[in-house]
Amino acid sequence: MSDWLHEALHADYAQLLRVRRSLQVRATGHQRLRVFENGLFGRVLALDDVVQTTEGDHFIYHEMLAHVPILAHGAARRVLVLGGGDGGMAREVLRHDAVAGLTMVELDPGVIEFSKAHLPALSDGAFDDPRLELVIADGAGFVRDTASGFDVIIVDSTDPSPAAAEAPTGPGAALFTPEFYADCARALAPGGILVTQSGLPFLDGTLKRTMRSFRALFADTAAFIATVPSYGGGPMAFGWGTQGDARATSVATLRARMQAAGLSPRYYTPEVHAAAFALPGYIAAQV
Repeated sequence: MSDWLHEALHADYAQLLRVRRSLQVRATGHQRLRVFENGLFGRVLALDDVVQTTEGDHFIYHEMLAHVPILAHGAARRVLVLGGGDGGMAREVLRHDAVAGLTMVELDPGVIEFSKAHLPALSDGAFDDPRLELVIADGAGFVRDTASGFDVIIVDSTDPSPAAAEAPTGPGAALFTPEFYADCARALAPGGILVTQSGLPFLDGTLKRTMRSFRALFADTAAFIATVPSYGGGPMAFGWGTQGDARATSVATLRARMQAAGLSPRYYTPEVHAAAFALPGYIAAQV
């Protein structure tokens, strides 16, 4: 099996990706980084043998987690990204010229340097954008200590491990706690929106735990979904929390805002935006 990546994040489900060519393996103080080439997905970044992103399908995840809150908000000037060391989320956020400042907080600087060297297309120059403030720190600690005022907060975290546990562990575990979500809610400006990577609802309980916290914090809570092929196991869920009514933004308004921003996404459309909040029954039951 040496020519396959065996991802076993979940107790009763695993997936294999063929390693056509191994490019680099490196251990940091936080995790083991690996990048390899796959015939279907192109270059693949794995952390502790769990797929994080790929050249082939990264745009789905990054576009949905960035454009859904920013276009729904309509006037986002200050954005906070927690995680996202590969640079893909920063790339999509900074496509919005109206965003005056993006603060990106990444725990592991090794992920940033590794991605710059081996997956430069993901960040596509985002790390050189003067609007980007890069902070190397624990995201939970940063949010706990920061002043409020962010229009959009995007939690682009790694998966907790084990994903199905009630009290998960791993480098990103602190970004899935009720205390962390409460700090994020406090850090939002009036009308601000929090969105989170909330796992695969068919395989784990991440979304259910997230929504439990969100319901205690926000007037409007919801989840939206997208299917990302390299995240096997069904649609991925994203948590949504706000005190405002941005979720009701019409398709026509979203289209006008997208056109004004000059966006040409490969996955996101205003219609997909609206439809993403229509959940299958088994996912809706967790929200």
